[in-house]
Amino acid sequence: MDWVIFAILLAACFGAGSTGGLFAPGPWYRDLSKPVWTPPDWLFPVAWMVIYIFMAAAGALAAGQPGAELALALWALQIALNGLWTPVFFGLKRIRLGMGVLAALWLSVAATLWALWQVDWRAGLLFVPYLSWVSLAGALNLSVWLRNPEVAANPPPMPR
Repeated sequence: MDWVIFAILLAACFGAGSTGGLFAPGPWYRDLSKPVWTPPDWLFPVAWMVIYIFMAAAGALAAGQPGAELALALWALQIALNGLWTPVFFGLKRIRLGMGVLAALWLSVAATLWALWQVDWRAGLLFVPYLSWVSLAGALNLSVWLRNPEVAANPPPMPR
């Protein structure tokens, strides 16, 4: 594994993850009806820290390998979508649009996992927890949407 590439990819992950600090859940999210299986708040940064390290390691394992171009292009797509969801859901408070972003993210993570596996099975394996977590996030986003149809249909006005 190339440690310089790992560090660059980890920086990209933390760049995407920084949107969580810029667009914190806040009272709007706390007041929404959520399912009983919603993970506790403390788990989210812990899970993302581990997932981001795994994501960077997966990309670094694949980088430089023959045939890694598609896997790395998909890696770039998924990190862009990863960074988009938080501003859409928590920043704009758009539950339905957030679900759309999450669906695209899930597809891109699944495609990245598959492409990484073709290059180096260890890299693909490192993406399994990420796909699992995005699956949970998708189920949670959908549940919040269904439990809060009025809020989803009429999001608060965007601040100016």
